[in-house]
Amino acid sequence: MTRLPALPALRRRVDRWAGSPRALDAVAALFAFGLMLLDVPGLARADNSLTGITATLVLAGGAATLVLRRRLPWLPYAVALGLMGWLHELTMIQFALYSIGRYRGRRAAVLATLLYVAVAYGYFLTPGWPVEHGETVSDFLSLVVPIGVLAAGVGIAAYRQDLVRALEGQRREAAARQAVQEERISVGRDVHDLVGRELTVLAVRAEVLAVRARGEAHQKDFEELADTARRAHLMLNETIVRRADRDAATPGIEGLPGLAGESERMGSPVELTVAEEAKALSPLRQAAVHRVVRECLTNAAKHAPGLPVTVAVTVEGPDLRIEVRNPLPKSPPDPAPVSTGTGLFSMGERVTSMGGTLRARREDGAYAVTATLPAGLIP
Repeated sequence: MTRLPALPALRRRVDRWAGSPRALDAVAALFAFGLMLLDVPGLARADNSLTGITATLVLAGGAATLVLRRRLPWLPYAVALGLMGWLHELTMIQFALYSIGRYRGRRAAVLATLLYVAVAYGYFLTPGWPVEHGETVSDFLSLVVPIGVLAAGVGIAAYRQDLVRALEGQRREAAARQAVQEERISVGRDVHDLVGRELTVLAVRAEVLAVRARGEAHQKDFEELADTARRAHLMLNETIVRRADRDAATPGIEGLPGLAGESERMGSPVELTVAEEAKALSPLRQAAVHRVVRECLTNAAKHAPGLPVTVAVTVEGPDLRIEVRNPLPKSPPDPAPVSTGTGLFSMGERVTSMGGTLRARREDGAYAVTATLPAGLIP
Protein backbone atom coordinates (compact mmCIF):
# COMPACT_ATOMS: atom_id res chain seq x y z
CA MET A 1 0.00 0.00 0.00
CA THR A 2 1.41 3.37 -1.02
CA ARG A 3 2.01 5.67 1.87
CA LEU A 4 0.96 9.25 1.34
CA PRO A 5 3.61 11.86 2.16
CA ALA A 6 3.27 13.73 5.40
CA LEU A 7 1.45 17.05 5.21
CA PRO A 8 4.55 19.22 5.92
CA ALA A 9 6.55 17.38 3.24
CA LEU A 10 3.70 17.77 0.75
CA ARG A 11 3.43 21.44 1.60
CA ARG A 12 7.16 21.92 1.00
CA ARG A 13 6.87 20.22 -2.38
CA VAL A 14 3.93 22.41 -3.33
CA ASP A 15 5.81 25.54 -2.22
CA ARG A 16 8.85 24.55 -4.26
CA TRP A 17 6.72 23.87 -7.32
CA ALA A 18 4.74 27.09 -6.89
CA GLY A 19 7.94 29.13 -7.09
CA SER A 20 9.36 27.20 -10.03
CA PRO A 21 9.42 28.42 -13.66
CA ARG A 22 7.12 25.56 -14.68
CA ALA A 23 4.44 26.82 -12.31
CA LEU A 24 4.70 30.35 -13.75
CA ASP A 25 4.39 28.98 -17.28
CA ALA A 26 1.32 26.99 -16.28
CA VAL A 27 -0.24 30.11 -14.74
CA ALA A 28 0.48 32.09 -17.93
CA ALA A 29 -1.18 29.37 -20.02
CA LEU A 30 -4.24 29.30 -17.76
CA PHE A 31 -4.49 33.08 -17.76
CA ALA A 32 -4.32 33.22 -21.56
CA PHE A 33 -6.93 30.46 -21.82
CA GLY A 34 -9.21 32.31 -19.40
CA LEU A 35 -9.05 35.47 -21.48
CA MET A 36 -9.70 33.58 -24.71
CA LEU A 37 -12.72 31.87 -23.16
CA LEU A 38 -14.45 35.24 -23.24
CA ASP A 39 -14.44 34.98 -27.05
CA VAL A 40 -15.94 31.49 -27.19
CA PRO A 41 -19.60 32.64 -27.67
CA GLY A 42 -18.57 34.77 -30.64
CA LEU A 43 -16.40 32.02 -32.10
CA ALA A 44 -19.26 29.53 -31.85
CA ARG A 45 -21.52 31.90 -33.81
CA ALA A 46 -18.90 32.67 -36.47
CA ASP A 47 -18.74 30.73 -39.70
CA ASN A 48 -15.76 28.55 -38.77
CA SER A 49 -17.43 25.16 -38.20
CA LEU A 50 -16.79 25.33 -34.46
CA THR A 51 -19.21 24.88 -31.61
CA GLY A 52 -18.77 26.17 -28.09
CA ILE A 53 -17.15 22.90 -27.02
CA THR A 54 -14.81 22.53 -29.99
CA ALA A 55 -13.81 26.20 -29.83
CA THR A 56 -12.96 25.76 -26.18
CA LEU A 57 -10.83 22.70 -26.95
CA VAL A 58 -8.99 24.50 -29.76
CA LEU A 59 -8.22 27.48 -27.55
CA ALA A 60 -7.13 25.21 -24.70
CA GLY A 61 -4.70 23.43 -27.01
CA GLY A 62 -3.29 26.73 -28.21
CA ALA A 63 -2.88 28.09 -24.69
CA ALA A 64 -1.20 24.84 -23.60
CA THR A 65 1.75 25.60 -25.88
CA LEU A 66 2.65 28.49 -23.57
CA VAL A 67 3.94 25.90 -21.11
CA LEU A 68 6.91 25.57 -23.53
CA ARG A 69 7.43 29.32 -23.89
CA ARG A 70 10.86 29.29 -22.22
CA ARG A 71 12.45 26.51 -24.27
CA LEU A 72 10.42 26.89 -27.49
CA PRO A 73 8.91 30.40 -27.56
CA TRP A 74 8.47 30.25 -31.34
CA LEU A 75 6.00 27.37 -30.99
CA PRO A 76 3.25 29.34 -29.19
CA TYR A 77 4.07 32.21 -31.56
CA ALA A 78 3.34 30.05 -34.62
CA VAL A 79 0.18 28.71 -32.98
CA ALA A 80 -0.91 32.28 -32.19
CA LEU A 81 -0.50 33.32 -35.83
CA GLY A 82 -2.61 30.33 -36.84
CA LEU A 83 -5.35 31.17 -34.36
CA MET A 84 -5.31 34.78 -35.52
CA GLY A 85 -5.91 33.77 -39.14
CA TRP A 86 -8.46 31.03 -38.43
CA LEU A 87 -10.42 32.40 -35.47
CA HIS A 88 -9.32 36.07 -35.60
CA GLU A 89 -8.05 35.61 -32.01
CA LEU A 90 -5.55 38.30 -30.91
CA THR A 91 -5.14 37.33 -27.25
CA MET A 92 -2.69 34.49 -27.80
CA ILE A 93 -0.30 36.58 -29.89
CA GLN A 94 0.22 39.00 -27.03
CA PHE A 95 1.48 36.23 -24.75
CA ALA A 96 3.60 34.79 -27.57
CA LEU A 97 5.31 38.10 -28.40
CA TYR A 98 5.95 38.77 -24.73
CA SER A 99 7.53 35.31 -24.35
CA ILE A 100 9.86 35.84 -27.31
CA GLY A 101 10.96 39.21 -25.98
CA ARG A 102 11.38 37.81 -22.47
CA TYR A 103 13.37 34.69 -23.34
CA ARG A 104 15.06 35.51 -26.65
CA GLY A 105 15.88 39.20 -26.34
CA ARG A 106 15.42 42.36 -28.36
CA ARG A 107 16.39 41.19 -31.86
CA ALA A 108 14.10 38.18 -31.78
CA ALA A 109 11.25 40.32 -30.40
CA VAL A 110 11.63 42.97 -33.13
CA LEU A 111 11.73 40.28 -35.83
CA ALA A 112 8.68 38.53 -34.37
CA THR A 113 6.75 41.81 -34.15
CA LEU A 114 7.49 42.75 -37.77
CA LEU A 115 6.55 39.28 -38.94
CA TYR A 116 3.35 39.44 -36.91
CA VAL A 117 2.35 42.78 -38.45
CA ALA A 118 3.12 41.48 -41.95
CA VAL A 119 1.12 38.27 -41.43
CA ALA A 120 -1.76 40.20 -39.88
CA TYR A 121 -1.78 42.59 -42.83
CA GLY A 122 -1.96 39.62 -45.16
CA TYR A 123 -4.93 38.33 -43.21
CA PHE A 124 -6.49 41.79 -43.43
CA LEU A 125 -6.28 41.70 -47.21
CA THR A 126 -7.82 38.23 -47.25
CA PRO A 127 -11.62 38.18 -47.65
CA GLY A 128 -13.37 37.19 -44.47
CA TRP A 129 -11.43 39.32 -41.99
CA PRO A 130 -14.01 40.56 -39.47
CA VAL A 131 -15.20 44.13 -39.79
CA GLU A 132 -14.62 44.86 -36.11
CA HIS A 133 -10.88 44.58 -36.66
CA GLY A 134 -10.92 47.60 -38.95
CA GLU A 135 -12.54 48.65 -42.19
CA THR A 136 -9.46 50.59 -43.36
CA VAL A 137 -5.73 49.99 -43.15
CA SER A 138 -5.44 52.86 -40.69
CA ASP A 139 -8.02 51.30 -38.39
CA PHE A 140 -6.31 47.95 -38.72
CA LEU A 141 -2.88 49.32 -37.88
CA SER A 142 -4.20 51.28 -34.91
CA LEU A 143 -5.44 48.00 -33.43
CA VAL A 144 -2.84 45.43 -34.45
CA VAL A 145 0.43 47.35 -34.19
CA PRO A 146 0.02 48.63 -30.60
CA ILE A 147 -0.83 45.11 -29.42
CA GLY A 148 2.35 43.64 -30.88
CA VAL A 149 4.68 46.50 -29.96
CA LEU A 150 3.42 46.72 -26.38
CA ALA A 151 3.62 42.98 -25.76
CA ALA A 152 7.11 42.67 -27.28
CA GLY A 153 8.32 45.82 -25.49
CA VAL A 154 7.20 44.53 -22.11
CA GLY A 155 8.94 41.23 -22.86
CA ILE A 156 12.19 43.00 -23.81
CA ALA A 157 12.04 45.05 -20.60
CA ALA A 158 11.56 41.86 -18.58
CA TYR A 159 14.48 40.26 -20.45
CA ARG A 160 16.72 43.17 -19.46
CA GLN A 161 15.58 42.87 -15.86
CA ASP A 162 16.42 39.16 -15.94
CA LEU A 163 19.92 40.02 -17.18
CA VAL A 164 20.37 42.61 -14.45
CA ARG A 165 19.25 40.15 -11.77
CA ALA A 166 21.52 37.45 -13.18
CA LEU A 167 24.50 39.81 -13.22
CA GLU A 168 23.71 40.94 -9.68
CA GLY A 169 23.53 37.32 -8.56
CA GLN A 170 26.87 36.60 -10.21
CA ARG A 171 28.35 39.68 -8.53
CA ARG A 172 27.17 38.48 -5.13
CA GLU A 173 28.53 35.00 -5.76
CA ALA A 174 31.87 36.42 -6.88
CA ALA A 175 32.01 38.64 -3.78
CA ALA A 176 31.21 35.65 -1.58
CA ARG A 177 33.90 33.54 -3.26
CA GLN A 178 36.40 36.36 -2.86
CA ALA A 179 35.51 36.73 0.82
CA VAL A 180 35.97 32.99 1.35
CA GLN A 181 39.29 33.08 -0.48
CA GLU A 182 40.50 36.04 1.57
CA GLU A 183 39.48 34.28 4.75
CA ARG A 184 41.36 31.18 3.70
CA ILE A 185 44.43 33.30 3.06
CA SER A 186 43.98 34.90 6.48
CA VAL A 187 43.72 31.46 8.10
CA GLY A 188 46.82 30.38 6.24
CA ARG A 189 48.73 33.41 7.47
CA ASP A 190 47.67 32.74 11.03
CA VAL A 191 48.76 29.13 10.66
CA HIS A 192 52.07 30.29 9.28
CA ASP A 193 52.68 32.83 12.03
CA LEU A 194 51.58 30.61 14.90
CA VAL A 195 52.69 27.15 13.80
CA GLY A 196 55.85 28.49 12.16
CA ARG A 197 56.92 29.99 15.46
CA GLU A 198 56.48 26.66 17.24
CA LEU A 199 58.48 24.85 14.55
CA THR A 200 61.27 27.38 14.94
CA VAL A 201 61.32 26.84 18.70
CA LEU A 202 61.36 23.09 18.13
CA ALA A 203 64.30 23.31 15.71
CA VAL A 204 66.32 25.54 18.01
CA ARG A 205 65.58 23.34 21.01
CA ALA A 206 66.62 20.22 19.11
CA GLU A 207 69.89 21.86 18.07
CA VAL A 208 70.63 22.79 21.68
CA LEU A 209 69.97 19.23 22.79
CA ALA A 210 72.18 17.93 19.97
CA VAL A 211 75.05 20.10 21.19
CA ARG A 212 74.55 18.92 24.75
CA ALA A 213 74.43 15.30 23.62
CA ARG A 214 77.63 15.57 21.56
CA GLY A 215 79.46 12.28 21.64
CA GLU A 216 76.41 10.44 22.99
CA ALA A 217 74.11 7.98 21.24
CA HIS A 218 71.18 10.46 20.94
CA GLN A 219 73.17 13.22 19.22
CA LYS A 220 72.22 12.03 15.74
CA ASP A 221 68.54 11.73 16.70
CA PHE A 222 68.44 15.34 17.93
CA GLU A 223 70.16 16.56 14.76
CA GLU A 224 67.61 14.71 12.59
CA LEU A 225 64.80 16.21 14.67
CA ALA A 226 66.19 19.70 14.11
CA ASP A 227 66.49 19.07 10.34
CA THR A 228 62.91 17.77 10.22
CA ALA A 229 61.60 20.88 12.00
CA ARG A 230 63.50 23.16 9.61
CA ARG A 231 62.17 21.31 6.55
CA ALA A 232 58.62 21.51 7.91
CA HIS A 233 59.01 25.26 8.45
CA LEU A 234 60.36 25.70 4.92
CA MET A 235 57.46 23.69 3.50
CA LEU A 236 55.03 25.84 5.49
CA ASN A 237 56.56 28.97 3.97
CA GLU A 238 56.32 27.62 0.44
CA THR A 239 52.80 26.15 0.54
CA ILE A 240 50.78 28.49 2.77
CA VAL A 241 52.15 32.01 2.50
CA ARG A 242 54.20 33.37 -0.39
CA ARG A 243 54.33 37.09 0.12
CA ALA A 244 56.97 39.73 0.58
CA ASP A 245 55.18 41.67 3.28
CA ARG A 246 54.44 39.86 6.54
CA ASP A 247 51.23 40.79 8.34
CA ALA A 248 50.97 40.53 12.09
CA ALA A 249 49.04 37.57 13.43
CA THR A 250 45.40 38.11 14.29
CA PRO A 251 45.04 39.03 17.98
CA GLY A 252 43.47 36.52 20.31
CA ILE A 253 41.35 36.61 23.46
CA GLU A 254 43.39 39.48 24.83
CA GLY A 255 42.20 41.69 21.96
CA LEU A 256 38.48 41.35 22.74
CA PRO A 257 38.36 44.23 25.29
CA GLY A 258 39.87 46.48 22.64
CA LEU A 259 37.14 45.49 20.19
CA ALA A 260 34.50 46.17 22.84
CA GLY A 261 36.03 49.59 23.49
CA GLU A 262 35.95 50.47 19.79
CA SER A 263 32.32 49.43 19.57
CA GLU A 264 31.39 51.55 22.60
CA ARG A 265 33.12 54.55 21.07
CA MET A 266 30.89 54.05 18.01
CA GLY A 267 27.85 54.21 20.30
CA SER A 268 27.10 50.51 20.82
CA PRO A 269 27.82 49.40 24.41
CA VAL A 270 29.18 45.87 24.71
CA GLU A 271 28.69 43.39 27.53
CA LEU A 272 31.69 41.06 27.20
CA THR A 273 31.89 37.71 28.99
CA VAL A 274 34.90 35.46 28.45
CA ALA A 275 35.24 32.16 30.31
CA GLU A 276 38.53 31.61 32.09
CA GLU A 277 38.96 28.30 30.23
CA ALA A 278 38.94 30.16 26.91
CA LYS A 279 42.26 31.79 27.75
CA ALA A 280 43.91 28.37 27.48
CA LEU A 281 42.84 27.95 23.85
CA SER A 282 45.44 27.54 21.15
CA PRO A 283 46.53 30.77 19.39
CA LEU A 284 44.80 29.65 16.19
CA ARG A 285 41.45 29.19 17.96
CA GLN A 286 41.89 32.49 19.79
CA ALA A 287 42.42 34.14 16.40
CA ALA A 288 39.13 32.59 15.22
CA VAL A 289 37.33 33.96 18.29
CA HIS A 290 38.73 37.42 17.65
CA ARG A 291 37.76 37.28 13.97
CA VAL A 292 34.16 36.23 14.64
CA VAL A 293 33.61 38.78 17.41
CA ARG A 294 35.15 41.59 15.35
CA GLU A 295 32.91 40.89 12.35
CA CYS A 296 29.78 40.62 14.54
CA LEU A 297 30.50 43.92 16.30
CA THR A 298 31.09 45.60 12.95
CA ASN A 299 27.77 44.30 11.62
CA ALA A 300 25.96 45.40 14.78
CA ALA A 301 27.39 48.91 14.46
CA LYS A 302 26.20 49.06 10.83
CA HIS A 303 22.73 47.59 11.12
CA ALA A 304 21.79 48.32 14.75
CA PRO A 305 23.70 51.48 15.72
CA GLY A 306 23.39 52.61 19.33
CA LEU A 307 21.91 49.34 20.57
CA PRO A 308 23.67 47.18 23.19
CA VAL A 309 25.55 44.05 22.17
CA THR A 310 26.26 41.01 24.32
CA VAL A 311 29.29 38.84 23.60
CA ALA A 312 29.81 35.51 25.37
CA VAL A 313 32.78 33.21 24.83
CA THR A 314 32.38 29.96 26.74
CA VAL A 315 33.80 26.46 26.80
CA GLU A 316 31.13 23.78 27.06
CA GLY A 317 32.79 20.39 27.40
CA PRO A 318 34.82 19.74 24.25
CA ASP A 319 33.28 22.69 22.39
CA LEU A 320 34.09 26.36 22.22
CA ARG A 321 30.99 28.52 21.86
CA ILE A 322 30.88 32.13 20.70
CA GLU A 323 27.56 33.97 20.80
CA VAL A 324 27.01 37.60 19.83
CA ARG A 325 23.52 39.06 20.16
CA ASN A 326 22.02 42.51 19.61
CA PRO A 327 18.41 43.80 19.51
CA LEU A 328 16.87 44.47 16.12
CA PRO A 329 16.27 48.18 15.44
CA LYS A 330 12.66 49.33 15.15
CA SER A 331 13.45 50.93 11.79
CA PRO A 332 16.36 50.52 9.36
CA PRO A 333 19.23 52.97 9.88
CA ASP A 334 19.20 56.09 7.74
CA PRO A 335 21.24 56.29 5.61
CA ALA A 336 21.44 52.60 4.75
CA PRO A 337 24.72 51.00 5.84
CA VAL A 338 27.42 50.29 3.29
CA SER A 339 27.90 46.53 3.29
CA THR A 340 29.22 43.94 0.84
CA GLY A 341 27.19 41.18 2.48
CA THR A 342 30.21 38.84 2.65
CA GLY A 343 30.93 39.02 6.39
CA LEU A 344 28.98 35.87 7.18
CA PHE A 345 30.74 33.99 4.38
CA SER A 346 34.19 34.87 5.68
CA MET A 347 33.23 34.07 9.29
CA GLY A 348 31.69 30.79 8.20
CA GLU A 349 34.83 29.87 6.26
CA ARG A 350 37.00 30.62 9.29
CA VAL A 351 34.87 28.49 11.61
CA THR A 352 34.31 25.68 9.11
CA SER A 353 38.02 25.38 8.40
CA MET A 354 38.46 24.45 12.07
CA GLY A 355 35.70 21.85 12.07
CA GLY A 356 32.97 24.05 13.53
CA THR A 357 29.64 25.52 12.52
CA LEU A 358 28.25 29.05 12.37
CA ARG A 359 24.58 30.04 12.55
CA ALA A 360 23.03 33.49 12.18
CA ARG A 361 19.30 34.05 12.76
CA ARG A 362 16.62 36.41 14.02
CA GLU A 363 14.91 35.34 17.21
CA ASP A 364 12.91 37.07 19.96
CA GLY A 365 13.42 40.51 18.49
CA ALA A 366 17.19 40.11 18.31
CA TYR A 367 19.86 39.09 15.84
CA ALA A 368 22.13 36.34 17.10
CA VAL A 369 25.27 34.78 15.68
CA THR A 370 26.49 31.53 17.25
CA ALA A 371 29.73 29.81 16.35
CA THR A 372 30.63 26.40 17.76
CA LEU A 373 33.97 24.68 17.16
CA PRO A 374 36.17 22.15 18.90
CA ALA A 375 37.99 23.74 21.83
CA GLY A 376 41.01 21.48 21.46
CA LEU A 377 41.74 21.61 25.18
CA ILE A 378 43.46 18.66 26.78
CA PRO A 379 41.32 17.46 29.73
